[in-house]
Amino acid sequence: MNYQHKNLASGRWRALSFVEQMANIASEVERTLNWKAKHNDVYSQRAFERTLELMDLTVETARGYPKLKELCRLREVLVDYFLGENQFKFNETALRKYFSNFTYAARRNY
Repeated sequence: MNYQHKNLASGRWRALSFVEQMANIASEVERTLNWKAKHNDVYSQRAFERTLELMDLTVETARGYPKLKELCRLREVLVDYFLGENQFKFNETALRKYFSNFTYAARRNY
């Protein structure tokens, strides 16, 4: 696989805590939403591809069924929201609120 986050994929991602991983995913989701709002489909698509890449790296490192289940459901929601028909009826505000908790927690740990 051709990773955009080569440094993270080579093993550094595993060294991050779950909260740090989710905060990094949050950054990519924010970028995706911001580019989508600016109607820049190319940059939005690229940011979303990076989001999925980080989600997949996080799924690979997940331990425990509840965490894995949550990550897989989240990935499904993101794909549905950005590429599908939004069957889950998510909106930008809900996505930002969900991910802001991880960003806050990651910053608080520093």
